[in-house]
Amino acid sequence: MKSDIKSMLLTELEEYFLSIGEQKFRAKQVFSWLHEGVYKFADMTNISAGLREKLNEGFYITRPEIVEKQKSEIDGTIKYLWRLNDGETVESVLMEYKHGTTVCISSQVGCRMGCHFCASSVDGLVRNLSASEMLDQILFSQIDSNKRVSNIVLMGMGEPLDNFDNVVKFIRLVTHPEGINIGARHITISTCGIIEYIDKLSELDVQLTLAMSLHAPDDETRNKIIPTNRSVGVERLIESGDRFFKATGRRVTYEYAMIDGVNDSTQHAHKLASLLLNTKSHLNIILLSNIPDAQFKAASEGALRKFTDILNKRDVSYTLRRSLGADIDAACGQLRRRAK
Repeated sequence: MKSDIKSMLLTELEEYFLSIGEQKFRAKQVFSWLHEGVYKFADMTNISAGLREKLNEGFYITRPEIVEKQKSEIDGTIKYLWRLNDGETVESVLMEYKHGTTVCISSQVGCRMGCHFCASSVDGLVRNLSASEMLDQILFSQIDSNKRVSNIVLMGMGEPLDNFDNVVKFIRLVTHPEGINIGARHITISTCGIIEYIDKLSELDVQLTLAMSLHAPDDETRNKIIPTNRSVGVERLIESGDRFFKATGRRVTYEYAMIDGVNDSTQHAHKLASLLLNTKSHLNIILLSNIPDAQFKAASEGALRKFTDILNKRDVSYTLRRSLGADIDAACGQLRRRAK
């Protein structure tokens, strides 16, 4: 059975080439080709024909196909639906900001976390993505859009920490100087809170940004939104965020999607301000996408105004996330569900 060569670290490629009697520098040549988006060994022109044939016999190169592409006429946001080698599909979104181009990528096909406001969870988890399949979303978004990606957000389909080993390998690949070379400080991992893996992430001492999908200031409310909270709890989640900050020096971002009649009251705002009082964190207020047939709907403008007024009075550091792609299937999982 052939192996996935694009998921291999440069050190692993070096070990492979030495094991077959080739010189170590060949690994860097192949690594560079792969990270430029080359998907045929025959196109690696500085590699001998014999070695290219040997690589072709033992390895395959992943390459996603664009099934559907939507581009916003409002802000230029591009949403991709990719078909993977086995026929499964995932989504990613390319967004333009003043500070550069961001790609929001998926880490799994589907998701098993069951968050009630997210379209990705509707059909459950199908499988994890490989490191190469995550990398491909960056590579081929760049190639198709002709834009250099400067920031990565793992906030698409799936729970990144539920695919921990592949996500860590992806980060090592995408930050490598011989590859795309995007700095870890420009990478954000969004999680609903798998504490075991948050602590493992802290131990890696990688200077990325951790975004916690909080969405409620207390267990009673969060249990209604995120079923996995019953085994975690808000207090333990915040404690894990504090440990991450102490280990890395990186301030944690807490995500808060405003949901009509669920977590958008003035009481919730006061609880949230108290919860974050002594933390080194930043709050990201999200305007929830209205997903057809979803259990929850977006909070009203009036509720949002009252909520943020309290945060301002309580000196909470927060950002109201600018919604992009409002005229396309912006919410993660929508495009894949519609295309099935």
